Amino acid sequence: MSQPAQEPGPDIFHQFPSNRIIIIHPGSQYVRIGRASDLNPVKQLHCIARKRRPGGKIYRDPFVPPSVPKTKELIEELEECRLQISHTLQSCMQSNGARRYATPPQQIAAFNRRSLPEPESDGEPWPQVECDIIVGDLVLDVDPELPYNLHFPFKRGDFNIHSEVGGSISSVLNDLYTIWSSIIEYKLSIPLIELVKYRCVLLIPDIYNRSHLKYLMSLLLRDLGFGDCFLLQESVGATFGAGIGSACVVDIGDQKTAISCVEDGISHKTTRLRMDYGAGDICQALSWMFHKSAFPYKNWNENVPRDVILMRNLYEEFCHVNLDVCGPQEKSFLVDHPGDVVNKYTLQVGDECIISPLALFNTDLFKITGPKTTKIQNRQTSDPEDPFDADFLRETGRKKEVADTSAYESQHLETAEVQPPANPDEDIVVDTLEGGPGDISLAPGQVLSLDASILQSIDRCQSEELKRKMYSSILIVGGGVKIHGLNIWLQNRLALQIPYSYKTEQLEIVTSPKDIDPASTVWKGAAFQCVTNIIILHIEKMVQFIVDVDGSERET
Repeated sequence: MSQPAQEPGPDIFHQFPSNRIIIIHPGSQYVRIGRASDLNPVKQLHCIARKRRPGGKIYRDPFVPPSVPKTKELIEELEECRLQISHTLQSCMQSNGARRYATPPQQIAAFNRRSLPEPESDGEPWPQVECDIIVGDLVLDVDPELPYNLHFPFKRGDFNIHSEVGGSISSVLNDLYTIWSSIIEYKLSIPLIELVKYRCVLLIPDIYNRSHLKYLMSLLLRDLGFGDCFLLQESVGATFGAGIGSACVVDIGDQKTAISCVEDGISHKTTRLRMDYGAGDICQALSWMFHKSAFPYKNWNENVPRDVILMRNLYEEFCHVNLDVCGPQEKSFLVDHPGDVVNKYTLQVGDECIISPLALFNTDLFKITGPKTTKIQNRQTSDPEDPFDADFLRETGRKKEVADTSAYESQHLETAEVQPPANPDEDIVVDTLEGGPGDISLAPGQVLSLDASILQSIDRCQSEELKRKMYSSILIVGGGVKIHGLNIWLQNRLALQIPYSYKTEQLEIVTSPKDIDPASTVWKGAAFQCVTNIIILHIEKMVQFIVDVDGSERET
């Protein structure tokens, strides 16, 4: 007679509690880290300031993609693009049927020249800094005159590798360790020695470098000491966060815009695109147009971190794509720099608040930050330390193997002549990482606009059914998407360009699913998936316990 199963202990239901799973979402501008059980992650500037040695080289990564020298030819191109967008806006209608009108920049400039700062209060002095290393938002409190080098480990969605001080792979990994460990230890109050009891989910870009992932895994498991680690692509996390099974995910970050078609938690490789522009480039375009109209804060400098954050805040507060808003609008903002008086400025703005975000559809305006590229997922080969590189898979991956070699040989020995296969590589299984339907062919320096890249990504889907799914569900996430009306403008642009056979599908664009901050959708998706899997695991354990006790399978 079998003994009844013992009652399950508490470890069954708390084997992987959500408060012991850490979600890390690194970005070019910000990093988000938190427990899967947290409502919101800790958000910090993804940067580090290191004190220079006496006589050491000076290096400071910019807080925004730096503008290139404004030659006569570049200014002409920027102005031509600005006028083109302006003329498009003037041809549009307001919701009441009236035609839009634009205020000339000269008129706005005349107002802004007369705008003088109004002192609000005395500024606080710069905080005293005695640390050799400063991370996160505290970097903004460092006096720019102090001898600190400034580093951002990520740039345009990849490791920020360069030939200057702190630009090697080892330096980047060391910066990542310092930033992440500081947030975990001091913001999440988790001692590093305890991380062996924690699991980590690292969100990675859709287009990635396999060797960089190897370094990141080593950083998490060996250096930080996590017990286990799992990698999740950002587009997949976005669909989890939005609660959407399949979608064309558009992730507009600070320095890159990534697009990928996701179906049931799988990102299709051939559909992945990444453009080297984002909210930082929009801010630079906005700054250029503001200064064309006599921006009243005349000391603004893109090399001063607090000035860059100020412009980023103006972008998020003022920019929109609302055709009912036209003519001059008066706005105000504060300039609060330690060591100086807090000043209030009154600013008159016009259509530059619409034109700058519309640079996503007219990418010539992004030439202000230099040439851009459009990337796809390329096959990365010949890595002797990678047992699953493309060369290895090409040589070893086969659709099927002959179970009985002797039977196979006897079968073919009876034939007089063996016919070679029509395609010698037909039985080889390799995930093609480049190419596919709708291959991208761009002129040097050309970069796809937001609408063109979405169409290109969906066109690279392998089946008609998948394309229909993607056209009916487009999900926009990321910190650069906080622009009122952007989804409507994008929807109208796509509706005019999608193939006729797909126009029967309802084109739906989602920007704030479940009222979640678009910048946190990816992180929340990873956290939600972890919690969901834990619940499923607990249910499976409970069902198994009931089956063991009763000796029969019954529905619960």
